[in-house]
Amino acid sequence: MTTQTTAPQTPGTPAAPAPSGLIRIPANIARALALGGAALTIVSTFMSWTWTSAFPGDLTVYGYPGGLQVLVLIGSILTTLFALAGYGVKGLRHLVPAGGDAALRFAALATFLTAWYTVIAISDELGGVVNLDPGGFIVAIATLAALVGALALPFEKPEPDPIDPDDDRWEKFRNKAAHQRETIKAAFAAGSPRPVGKLPSWVEILVIVAVMALGLTVFTYGIGTQYDELFIGFLLTAGFGFAALNKSGLVAQATQITSRHQTITVFGAFIAAALFPFTQTDDQYATIGVYILIFATVALGLNIVVGLAGLLDLGYVAFLGVGAYAAALVSGSPSSPWDVHFPFWAAVLVGAAASLTFGVLIGAPTLRLRGDYLAIVTLGFGEIFRITVNNLDGTSGPDITNGSNGISSIPDLNILGWNLGATHDILGFTIGRFANYFLLMLLITAVVVLVFRRSGDSRIGRAWVAIREDETAALAMGINGFKVKLIAFAVGASLAGLAGTVQAHVTYTVTPEQYQFAGPIPPNSAFLLAAVVLGGMGTIGGPLIGASLLYLIPNKLQFLGDYQLFAFGVALILLMRFRPEGLVANRRRQLEFHEEAEAPTVLSKTGA
Repeated sequence: MTTQTTAPQTPGTPAAPAPSGLIRIPANIARALALGGAALTIVSTFMSWTWTSAFPGDLTVYGYPGGLQVLVLIGSILTTLFALAGYGVKGLRHLVPAGGDAALRFAALATFLTAWYTVIAISDELGGVVNLDPGGFIVAIATLAALVGALALPFEKPEPDPIDPDDDRWEKFRNKAAHQRETIKAAFAAGSPRPVGKLPSWVEILVIVAVMALGLTVFTYGIGTQYDELFIGFLLTAGFGFAALNKSGLVAQATQITSRHQTITVFGAFIAAALFPFTQTDDQYATIGVYILIFATVALGLNIVVGLAGLLDLGYVAFLGVGAYAAALVSGSPSSPWDVHFPFWAAVLVGAAASLTFGVLIGAPTLRLRGDYLAIVTLGFGEIFRITVNNLDGTSGPDITNGSNGISSIPDLNILGWNLGATHDILGFTIGRFANYFLLMLLITAVVVLVFRRSGDSRIGRAWVAIREDETAALAMGINGFKVKLIAFAVGASLAGLAGTVQAHVTYTVTPEQYQFAGPIPPNSAFLLAAVVLGGMGTIGGPLIGASLLYLIPNKLQFLGDYQLFAFGVALILLMRFRPEGLVANRRRQLEFHEEAEAPTVLSKTGA
């Protein structure tokens, strides 16, 4: 006897339409097109794309990818692996724990954008498509075919909202556009990744090492891009490639493994960062690295004030200036009116203590304010600091800071006989001046990260989060709001002063113009706040990543000239529109901005 398990289809009821893709192509043909296009793209990267070496990267060589060809090769390999995983190839299903179609779309999009950007740049700079070799035409066609195949893969489309017959033409257009937008979002959405089972400890540690090595490789490649076209291609490949890995579920699984070994992960991250100077042949990119660390350390201190305590501080860069000026005054500089030369440890204490003192003095009368009023007061403090040090020149006021000329000729640090301004040879590697300061700043960053973690996990850290979430409720529960906020202000200020002591010696000179509210060159208060919000408030990795991007991208986009800040602002607007919780968001903020997200079993305080 057979039992009917499916409901009979009643006459007149239309069958549910079979899932389809954004492009109407049969699924088997679409998957084959994506795989074939990706494979052909790999072949094309070993061909010549142009006949002349006038285009940067020398794309004229057969059999050896160079420049932007390498980025296209990486994207096409990723696309090929995800396409093969879609066929259920044995051993590749581990690459797509959350499903492979969304990851395939992002990987194909990354490859397409990088390849077509290269082809268009060659045609534009060299004077037309006649300058393309067969490899250039093949890569354009192959990446387009792979993208079309990926977009044609079927997925579950959302049902359109019912249309009111009384709606006018504009309302109908809005409903249709909203449905199309939701359909596109569904095409690039992925399912929940499979949880990672318990692996042997040595295997999980190897995974962490591999993640750190990959991060170091990507950062080193990005910071070392030698021309504008390569950096733009790097941004396209890295951005959409990371999105592909995220949609595949690999990022979530790596996060699960690193969360089981947080101490090892943090230690490994600093070891990977410490290896960065040894990957460089000169001090050129170590210079960018040390400024990124200064910027990131100050942003992490601001994250205590903004991310944990929820206090909007628009004049935070002034605390960096206080620490820098305090260290410069006791550095033995001939421009300093005080004829003293403190050792490094004493200068660090002076800079941190001076910033802490100013934090308490400014915070004590103002922290009873909330929201916009507090922001306006802190903005005023930042401007008052800059104007005051500009007037302490012996004419408008006492001769302390040398006015607009600042304190110059600040000597290099000498720690236990190790001159940070000199070149040293370590294990056959030459470490220059900025590499020395990079390693010192990395040590200070580690101290700041330790302070952030310990304070965030402490009783005072929980009080900060309570104040941030609902100050009225926190006060009703017995928390001394003023005291808690003042501690956050003081701790954040002292950490900024700590970074300022190193900045003074790295730059040789401290001037009032370095500490503005906004400007094209970080660090300034606007960029610091953007780094915290962009990276992810209340997290450790968020401000570090946000500060790195906010310093590196403007530094590499200088070829845009007057349009640099415009392009940068557009990028920030788009990011805040589509990922308002930041690049590295804790689970609580994800739920705040994405109500449809699945609720976690346990909510962390900081998402670290």
